[in-house]
Amino acid sequence: MQTPHFNHESLLNFMNTALVMVNRHLCIVFVNQAGEALFETGSKHLVGHPLADFFMPDSIDVNRLKAAMRRGEDFTENELELRFRDDRGVMADLTVTNVQFNEQSHLLFELRRIDRQSRISRENMQNAQHFAARELIRGLAHEIKNPLGGIRGAAQLLEKELNDNELCEFTQMIVEQSDRLRNLVDRLLGPNALPRLTWCNLHQALEKVRSLMKMDAEHAITIVRDYDPSIPDVRVDQEMIQQAVLNILKNSIQALSEAHTAAPQIKLITRIGRQLTIQGKRHPLVAKIHIIDNGPGIPNAIRDTLFYPMVSSKQSGSGLGLSIAQTLINHHGGRIDVESRVGHTAFTLYLPIDRKELTHE
Repeated sequence: MQTPHFNHESLLNFMNTALVMVNRHLCIVFVNQAGEALFETGSKHLVGHPLADFFMPDSIDVNRLKAAMRRGEDFTENELELRFRDDRGVMADLTVTNVQFNEQSHLLFELRRIDRQSRISRENMQNAQHFAARELIRGLAHEIKNPLGGIRGAAQLLEKELNDNELCEFTQMIVEQSDRLRNLVDRLLGPNALPRLTWCNLHQALEKVRSLMKMDAEHAITIVRDYDPSIPDVRVDQEMIQQAVLNILKNSIQALSEAHTAAPQIKLITRIGRQLTIQGKRHPLVAKIHIIDNGPGIPNAIRDTLFYPMVSSKQSGSGLGLSIAQTLINHHGGRIDVESRVGHTAFTLYLPIDRKELTHE
């Protein structure tokens, strides 16, 4: 029986474990796709660069790594928190092994993210909660809309029988308030229309949203852009994506304003994600939109219910913006993650990237 021939690099790219190899100068010489996903950049931007360039100064111990290579010692660290230059935090189990490659000493890093399983569990729970909440709202909407329609119709019939203009003001008030409640219920239900998918440049969509925010002179908040030009066109409903981003930006602006944050800033960052599982489906490429503010953070009391309708920590918030944003992204087979602490709140929108040649358009 003939032994099959395998491309070893391709096999390494199928692994969920991030593999990173560095030479004796601690410069990266190899990274697999899981490693690219961990660093949130491609191998072209990683290979040849010092490992320390990608981490905060206190995140990795360079002297320990040099000593391990010099002595030929391997080591393992569990539940290690890695802090990247872009202020991302990742929990991982790390194994460092001395290897000989091309007759030279190298260190091989194996990083197994221990926050991934908890993220998948959290995503499943979040989707189940979101579905349950929408079903509950649909039921309530049906029970509310029918009596409202009757009240509105009765008020209109009564108005026709009245000859007193002052009394007609009361019937008009009943009609107006009935309409207001009906509109509120419709907003609670969120967008029900299916997305109209077209190919578009994601950054052009983001720039339209940023232009809208710049026109709002009421808030002197700096918006910093950091776009990845390698992201290809995405097949989305551009208006829905703009609305989702706009809702999150408004949420951030409101939080910064109410907290009177010194030097308030919002970052709009785009990156490519590789081999990510979203809503139970594996995607080779995913566009990621990070919306990061330096505000007070999200209160612990509402973190688990943040995307529920009518949940808000803002004094004048409706609690609908984030719920609608999640629904819009769900319509695209994507998801929204949030990470928050004082001075750093990051919403990340994940949008699967289709390949044009595999679609029928």
